Amino acid sequence: FSIAMIRVSFISCLMSIYSFCYGQESEPEMPARFLARIPFVELTGGVMIVQARLDELSQPFNFILDSGSGAISLDSATAAEFNIAHHPSGKTVNGIAGVSEVDYAPGNKLVFPGLIVDSLDFYINNYQVLSSVYGVKIDGIIGYSFLSRYIVKIDYDSLFFEVFTPGKMFYPRNGYLLHPLFTSLPIENLTIKDARTIDANFYIDTGAGLCFLMSKQFVEDSAAIKKKRKPVVIQAQGLGGKKNMQLTVISGVEIGPYRFHRVPANILDDEFNATSYPFVGGVIGNDILRRFNTILNYKKKEIFLKPNSHYTDEFDYSYTGLNMYYDEGKIILDEVIKKSPAYRAGLKKDDIVIAVNSNFSNDINSYKNIMQAPGQKITLFISRKGAPYIISFRVGRIF
Repeated sequence: FSIAMIRVSFISCLMSIYSFCYGQESEPEMPARFLARIPFVELTGGVMIVQARLDELSQPFNFILDSGSGAISLDSATAAEFNIAHHPSGKTVNGIAGVSEVDYAPGNKLVFPGLIVDSLDFYINNYQVLSSVYGVKIDGIIGYSFLSRYIVKIDYDSLFFEVFTPGKMFYPRNGYLLHPLFTSLPIENLTIKDARTIDANFYIDTGAGLCFLMSKQFVEDSAAIKKKRKPVVIQAQGLGGKKNMQLTVISGVEIGPYRFHRVPANILDDEFNATSYPFVGGVIGNDILRRFNTILNYKKKEIFLKPNSHYTDEFDYSYTGLNMYYDEGKIILDEVIKKSPAYRAGLKKDDIVIAVNSNFSNDINSYKNIMQAPGQKITLFISRKGAPYIISFRVGRIF
């Protein structure tokens, strides 16, 4: 052997030892590749509805884009109508008002504009309550099974979200990068300020049409809320059905460097532990999250927030005590909370709403938006047992 060959062999040996001890140098990460730009519709509370087709069906279905869902699911009525094969899964899901057994429909695909997603396993659940509350048919919920495959950029200014392959993503300037804990759901440590300042874990939940929610157990154990607070009672709808909860205002919520003051906060008696207390105290919902253009990067366990044009929107402090639902072309009053402005005005369960003020659109989301101005006089044109009535009241305030 020549000296040169010995030197090369010696260097090769050293490199082999280094590689064995410290590992091979990783290949450079490929840039994330753009796949599709998909429109969505924003409903009350910032809930996002996106349309997609299922398998070879031509009918577009309405899905909620929901970071608070650990899977992907279909409405049981939709599955029955379109003969989508499914079988018992042996699993249950916890909701705010109960525990439900779910069926299983494996190996389906979703077809978005410009994007086909294969090999999706859907759970089957009953979303009739959600459909009646939002006034549009809710055919399913898109959660972790979809979001974990891609990088998803949500733009609440343009009402589009963009889908990218996993890879190197350059985040815009003037934003903030969160590093949540990911189970199947992102969990972020937030700062709450009211009776005292505390840090606690909360789900980042784009499917929750509210600002902030805490479990009653968390509130009691943490002593976070000032005792002088006097919450009002409202009715909430979600998995398992309907349930009364309390609504109040807390002094502040901080997510990363962003601070929100006088935040509407729901308090849920979470008897089925949908919030996974004590590890998680509740959820931060999309009426706060919609104030940021957001990038969900599940592979990297990152969520990027950048304030958008809605960042300084005023919170909804209104209180009517009304609960409306849509059924067979009619908007009907459900429970009217006792001692509320609507109750004192004489409105009753099963009244049919014909118009709110001069709005005869029969659009439940429009009617809810009209009634979001505290102090404003509202006139409802209703039908009660076939007889017309005109009832007026002033919208209350939750603080």
